[in-house]
Amino acid sequence: MDYLLYMVARGLLAVVQSLPLVWVARFGRGIGALAHRLDGRHRRMAIANLTKCLGDDKSPTEIAAIAKENFRRIGENFACSAKTASLTLDRMKERLEVVGLENVAPPGSEGQPLSRIFALGHLGNFEVFAHAVKWLPWCRGATTYRGLDSPGLNRLLLGMRQSQDVLFFERRRDGAALRAALRDQPLLLGLFCDQHAGDNGLRLPFFGRECSVSKAPAVFALRFNLPLHMALCYRTGLARWRIEVSPAIPNTHADGTPRTAAEMMLEVNRAFEAAIRRDPANWFWVHNRWKPASPRAMARAAAAAAEEEDGELAPGETTQAEATSVPRHGSTPT
Repeated sequence: MDYLLYMVARGLLAVVQSLPLVWVARFGRGIGALAHRLDGRHRRMAIANLTKCLGDDKSPTEIAAIAKENFRRIGENFACSAKTASLTLDRMKERLEVVGLENVAPPGSEGQPLSRIFALGHLGNFEVFAHAVKWLPWCRGATTYRGLDSPGLNRLLLGMRQSQDVLFFERRRDGAALRAALRDQPLLLGLFCDQHAGDNGLRLPFFGRECSVSKAPAVFALRFNLPLHMALCYRTGLARWRIEVSPAIPNTHADGTPRTAAEMMLEVNRAFEAAIRRDPANWFWVHNRWKPASPRAMARAAAAAAEEEDGELAPGETTQAEATSVPRHGSTPT
């Protein structure tokens, strides 16, 4: 069965990659519109999430229209991601604009280029981040992922993504390899952090409601003393995108003391909120972002707060568990 799924998926991928990008985008939007009609569960999820976050500013009619466009965008993004994986850099430059690169320019005569940590979100066609790294030839892109249950589909997906010369590290197995890579070569390490992070996440507000937030970008920035940036992808037209790179988020206070991971990730959340308000249909509203905390998570948060209050855990310091593994974070798109 796994081999059959692999062959079917491989055939579909070959068909998609043979078509013009604009055709693929229109096809994806059509599939998204069909999904909006047929997938009641995710349609209701999107409308509920939009109402929670934007209900004070948008009417029910506007919310419904945003949800419908959101499904179209999701279809367009996933279809285009299959096609753009096969495009050359010159072809991508016709469709992708990257601004803010001066914020990650190499240090030049002051030393070797530093690695950078990027907090990423499921905005626009997030798969084009792999192409954007090529605008900076002095470094290499890297990210983490969670392998699929199907070995064949997992191999196909990784092959498609690795064609962009990006390093992929499996979150459950490759922690040591990722840490070594960060020390050995200049990397742009992108970590998705806008989805539910489970019991290991920080409980922080997002659109005024508490949710579990991945601490992975901040933990890596603090642990390796690396700059933390954000890269946000916006749709500017049919099969056209713009990535905006932010200045570094400070990892120390004005007096030089380290910030906590919670402080840094709260700043990341606020940037996500601003980006979503700018183009509400651009985000992944079908995800259940605001899951309640489990009793285990609440107990862990209370213990961490007590440790910091007692001075046992200094601001910016990470626990032994964090120091020996890849921090759990929002899922890399699969």
